[in-house]
Amino acid sequence: MGYKDLLFPKDSFFLVTGGAGFIGSNLCEAILRLGYRVRCLDDLSTGKQKNVDLFIDDPNYEFIKGDIKDFDTCLKACDGVDYVLNQAAWGSVPRSIEMPLFYCANNIQGTLNMMEAARQNGVKRFVYASSSSVYGDEPNLPKTEGREGNLLSPYALTKMCDEEWAKQYSKHYGLETVGLRYFNVFGRRQDPNGAYAAVIPKFIMQLMKGERPTINGDGKQSRDFTYIENVIEANLKSCVAPSEASGEAFNIAYGGREYLLDIYHSLTRALGVDIEPIFGPDRKGDIKHSNADISKARRLLGYDPEYSFDRGLGEAIEWYKDNL
Repeated sequence: MGYKDLLFPKDSFFLVTGGAGFIGSNLCEAILRLGYRVRCLDDLSTGKQKNVDLFIDDPNYEFIKGDIKDFDTCLKACDGVDYVLNQAAWGSVPRSIEMPLFYCANNIQGTLNMMEAARQNGVKRFVYASSSSVYGDEPNLPKTEGREGNLLSPYALTKMCDEEWAKQYSKHYGLETVGLRYFNVFGRRQDPNGAYAAVIPKFIMQLMKGERPTINGDGKQSRDFTYIENVIEANLKSCVAPSEASGEAFNIAYGGREYLLDIYHSLTRALGVDIEPIFGPDRKGDIKHSNADISKARRLLGYDPEYSFDRGLGEAIEWYKDNL
């Protein structure tokens, strides 16, 4: 069963933090299309107003410009809400190495603020974004929950801290929490610009402009790239998963393994260009190989991703052709 078949009470009210970002705006759109109310909280530091301007005239949509580092803002945002989908965080492993204090304040204290605000407002389920980076230097594939290694970046540390706080809130404070370890999400509205842009939209944009993209390392690193529709499914199914899922974290991926160089050549073929990449140095803190075991999410969340990498990549390319 896909997420479009899920049934919530008709007056269900969702809060999406980081709702003007790539994943958050897609969640807002999906919830509105299902006919439910959604409140978007975003400080627009990394999210973009244009991502949510699409919904501005929808009577079921509400926007709060605010920062999760401010507890009063979090309390206000959670008022009357049934489900929180907490996507508000700063990403990027390299940037986290440059800005450790900010990442601690934003990704750890900010998430803790949201958990406490959700608890005080009687939220039914708090679903939050974690990351495959929590596996660190654990070499075995596929990556399996409960078998983590040494963390390789401040970003990974922030996500592991969020998971540990979520366990405490489930255990001691009665807030049902579900953590989603995203594996390299891609799709519509993902920003192709900037030094820390995700690889797929950045490559697409550069190839469409006739530029030579830079591949960090030898291109033989592998990732479990996950299309945005699968992530929407995971978030919404987490809201209605049995209480057995509370306090747990789950791999959210397709369960595949794609090599960066292969993806690059798939993009050049799809875009009809013949451009050789530039090979640059490895990025500090990056994991060489990543591939997910999604059996735990299948079992406890009913997660059954519909979009393969190839299907998702085709849709993403068409979106960027129309929107870049």
